[in-house]
Amino acid sequence: MGFLRTLAPEDLATAPFTYAEVGATREGPLPPGYTTAERSAVVGSDRAAFDRAVAAVFDWRMQHSIGLRVRASGPPSEAGTVVVLTAGFRRLGYDIPCRVVWARTDGDEQGFGYGSLPGHPESGEESFVVSRHRDGEVVFTTRVFSRLASPLAGSAGR
Repeated sequence: MGFLRTLAPEDLATAPFTYAEVGATREGPLPPGYTTAERSAVVGSDRAAFDRAVAAVFDWRMQHSIGLRVRASGPPSEAGTVVVLTAGFRRLGYDIPCRVVWARTDGDEQGFGYGSLPGHPESGEESFVVSRHRDGEVVFTTRVFSRLASPLAGSAGR
């Protein structure tokens, strides 16, 4: 176990979210009072590209691609799944606990959003969605709103 470890994912199933606007990344405007971002990129133009991108989203590949280790109580395709992302070295890593708030697993728009739990350095939510447009274009979009969970969290990165 690392130096800054939280409970196992299963132990966080009923932990409260650290923000009030649960589910806000699914649709509509992102809430005020947070730093927000929405980024999209075209990742292909056919059904095969859509299927590959959806598989990547539901296999935690976005998190792995930025060097995070993933421990989860289930798949991101199920609301309620707890995921503990670990940043940093294996023995001195920092755990970042989240829970899947919503998931969309069928149709031309698929993905999920997860929100911060106690122990996360930020409060807020992030989503990962793959869309297939009528012209065949496949687009990956992330939406996030967050703010520091505490002043101490802000000093950790300095």
